[in-house]
Amino acid sequence: MKLRRTLLFGLAVALGGAAAAAAVGSGSSGLTNVASANPKVQGLSQPNILSPELAEVVVAQGSLKLDGGTSDVPTYGYDGNGPFVPTSFNGLAATEAQKTEPDKNTYLVLPGQHGADPGYDYGSHFLYQGHEATEAGVGAAITRVNLDADGAHRVTLLATQTQAGKPLHAIDGSTWDPWAHRLLFTTESNQTGTPPTPTPSVYQATPDYPSKVDDISNVVGRGGFEGVQNDDKGNVYLVEDIGGATGTGANARTKQPGSFIYRFLPNDPSDLTKGGKVQALQVTVNGSPLVFSSTPDADINAPGYVALHQYGTTWPTKWLTIQTTTSSTPLPGADDNALAKAAGATPFKRPENGQFRPGTHFTEFWFDETGDTDNRTCAGGGTSLLPACTSPKVSGGYGSIFKLDQSPTSDTGKISIFYNADADHSGFDNVAFFGRDQIAFVQDAGDTQHAQQNELDSAFMFDTTVDYSNPANKPVRFLAEGRDPSATLDSELTGTGNEGDNEITGLHVSDGDPSPQGILGARIPNPFRTARWRVFWTQQHGDNTTWEVIPAPKG
Repeated sequence: MKLRRTLLFGLAVALGGAAAAAAVGSGSSGLTNVASANPKVQGLSQPNILSPELAEVVVAQGSLKLDGGTSDVPTYGYDGNGPFVPTSFNGLAATEAQKTEPDKNTYLVLPGQHGADPGYDYGSHFLYQGHEATEAGVGAAITRVNLDADGAHRVTLLATQTQAGKPLHAIDGSTWDPWAHRLLFTTESNQTGTPPTPTPSVYQATPDYPSKVDDISNVVGRGGFEGVQNDDKGNVYLVEDIGGATGTGANARTKQPGSFIYRFLPNDPSDLTKGGKVQALQVTVNGSPLVFSSTPDADINAPGYVALHQYGTTWPTKWLTIQTTTSSTPLPGADDNALAKAAGATPFKRPENGQFRPGTHFTEFWFDETGDTDNRTCAGGGTSLLPACTSPKVSGGYGSIFKLDQSPTSDTGKISIFYNADADHSGFDNVAFFGRDQIAFVQDAGDTQHAQQNELDSAFMFDTTVDYSNPANKPVRFLAEGRDPSATLDSELTGTGNEGDNEITGLHVSDGDPSPQGILGARIPNPFRTARWRVFWTQQHGDNTTWEVIPAPKG
């Protein structure tokens, strides 16, 4: 399989992919804009459309039987609790297996790894995922796509529980921590049930089979964490995605900012279990810290949030220490979201992911806000479709992109808005740098806005040197996501417990270097020019297909 992939890559470059690839890694994106998103059409499945300079190949698909699978988690994209295709129709209700929803990807080159078959050579190129969906009685999972392996060994089930025997909770984000030699996984939840019960928020896991997984929420704290990223000092940055309370009256479709950006400064980067400082970001606007209000309407379109999203402004920031932990700090860990509110940190409008800009020595951290994923938001500016929005403001309703200028060794910095999204470019989630100046954000607009806009999700390439306050400047759509047959069925049915339309997730650009020199942001990416740099994304929901993006062959 490794030989086949090498030949495929070489063929693509030889037939003309190299010219397009050179432009991707320099100056502008060099990618042709896909004119429009795929429409959301009832009952119609549609293919993905990429810029003509690009192509994609399947590296894993949901029905693949897992190497080391169990009766509960037998395949990559489906639990073992039902058929893969809906059956037993009752009106629009149907029965089918729970989709596991592989999420964020982490690529590593690691020789000497093992799997369920002790006599098999699993190669050295691996793509790791946590799985987001959880159904009653079956926990989430950690899998590893063995990119050099044959079909029977293509995807290995690494873990479904911690070393303490606790089932894993639904996993969202992931990264590799080269100091601790552990994968870090985040769960986007800090409590479940009624009354609320604390749940794990951060796991660390070994990369080999079987993976040894530990809940380290005691030292990092609990929150709705999604994005997770290291800097070159071994600090861990966490981006929280909590929707926030909904406003009243005219604000009924608009949510209050309720999520924070965190930084964990470990006492010992090689062993995160020894604890450290947990910090939350505070922004000062017009001389006053922008803080959480107990009244949602007071924050929605508040002057401070409108000013924060105004092009051409820069505001001072400060990292506030909200707790200090040690190896003896007990589980389940403190509620970081509550601590951040009490300390006066600044909540954002559903930030989901962030990365450091390559070549800046980890002084530029770029992150997004997803926003309300509803084009009736009153915080999206003058294009809101809700008549009650008599004077809508731009304060993150459709999402946004921020640049945080800071130092890994300082608590102070500054923040500025890079992009205020509109209804057609909204709901940003995953992020990846394709070069020093090229940053891609993908949409997770959700079924509601898909129907409102008659558009499925897209992936966009931005140039960090371009002024997007000029409405003539637009990002390049390089992927218009389609909808696979399984997701098309799910979007028509109720009662299955599964999501409808596909979602773009796990966009990942990496050379797989597991050393500190290989963390995201340490080197300027060079995808499509050399086989070392690889690009992946997952078409979550439905068939749960993970793709590798390569230069498109010509001729």
